[in-house]
Amino acid sequence: EHFSHLVRTNELCQTYADACVKLCQELDVKVVNLFTAFQQRENWMTDCFTDGVHLSAEGSKIVVAEILKVLKEAEWKPSLHWKSMPTEFAEDSPYDIVGADGKTTLNPSEWTFHREIQWD
Repeated sequence: EHFSHLVRTNELCQTYADACVKLCQELDVKVVNLFTAFQQRENWMTDCFTDGVHLSAEGSKIVVAEILKVLKEAEWKPSLHWKSMPTEFAEDSPYDIVGADGKTTLNPSEWTFHREIQWD
């Protein structure tokens, strides 16, 4: 009696998403609008979700792309975009990989190939 039947429609989700975006803009907070990102797909329900709730692989890629877009566009200092972040643990460690000569070590923080990964 005190609780009404839960109604979820695409229209209500859009109203909620729009209100969240508006609030974030008023507070000058960066926002990731996943509703709009998903809706750009013609078959968004089957492309982005496995069961209407849980993300599919494609849905997860959209989430990553939208988060990275916001991080890249944000003018935060320091930047939280993955290519701008410094490598952690740059100091040598006893857990570093031992080189082919059996004496020197290879510090993974010095590797740069990961900077070439195309995330965005």
